[in-house]
Amino acid sequence: MTAPQTLLVTGGAGFIGANFVRYLLDAAPSVRIVNLDALTYAGNLANLAGCLDDPRHVFVRGNITNSELVGYLLQTFEVDGIINFAAESHVDRSILGPVTFVETNVKGTLTLLTAAREARVRRFLQISTDEVYGSLGPTGSFREDSPIRPNSPYSASKAAADHLVRAFVHTHGMDALITRSSNNYGPWQFPEKMIPLMIHNARCDRPLPLYGDGRNVRDWIHVLDHCRAVWQVYRKGRSGEVYNVGAGNERTNLEVVRTILRRLGKPESLIQFVADRPGHDRRYAIDATKLRSELGWRPRVDFESGIAQTVAWYLDHPDWLDKIVSGEYRKYYRTLYEGR
Repeated sequence: MTAPQTLLVTGGAGFIGANFVRYLLDAAPSVRIVNLDALTYAGNLANLAGCLDDPRHVFVRGNITNSELVGYLLQTFEVDGIINFAAESHVDRSILGPVTFVETNVKGTLTLLTAAREARVRRFLQISTDEVYGSLGPTGSFREDSPIRPNSPYSASKAAADHLVRAFVHTHGMDALITRSSNNYGPWQFPEKMIPLMIHNARCDRPLPLYGDGRNVRDWIHVLDHCRAVWQVYRKGRSGEVYNVGAGNERTNLEVVRTILRRLGKPESLIQFVADRPGHDRRYAIDATKLRSELGWRPRVDFESGIAQTVAWYLDHPDWLDKIVSGEYRKYYRTLYEGR
């Protein structure tokens, strides 16, 4: 299909969304981005440094649950396609407060789908997660036809959103797709997530809290490889299909933490095992054969070089958190929906 001229990218100030905005501004010079983000705690304009003055990037502060705002943006900017990164995404927070996750991840996705249908948006891509599949045993990998068995309020809310996308495809004939990615890492990730948290704590000689025995396995992918996959699926994926995105980098959490400590020259005595998280999935692994064979995507960043680059990025950006906290980037807020 022909790439659209204008994309609504939701959640584009978050970790993956901001990296995608950066990637697309470089990789697709004919595309204009309308970036809608509520700027909750994990979404920060500091993540978009260098993008905020780009004439092809329009930032709008707002929530995807606001149907009037979403409809306004689709009509005003004549949006051709939507890529929905917007989500509450931290499992621990979902256990403590699931209502917000249902509100954003389920109601928000429904709002976008409804508005997209009414505005006759050409294509809709839902960014989901491998966590909707639940937990694996010691062998095997998740395929697109694996059963949906979410084990946390977060993954349950994402699974519900995926089902809504599927329903709009089959009920209304909407041109929509879903990607389900393994764990991402890289620059600009909010430091509640494991890798940036461990880097920051180790750098400051603070304890590195590790759930349970540290043997939970995750399949890691560099965020830029994920961004390349998203764009490939958006441009060339088959409507109604799901595409798993993974790089085949299975590591236990303990292995990842030890790698970070070695990179920083810090002792393993900083590791502090803590009580396991309720319902903690033991293992994830993604089979991305469909994405590779149908769309020709391949990961470019191996885990060893990717984690080295990630550690180096955080060490080279000690002011990043300061800018987030200070609100330095608020001068760039666009009031495009004033009075509504």
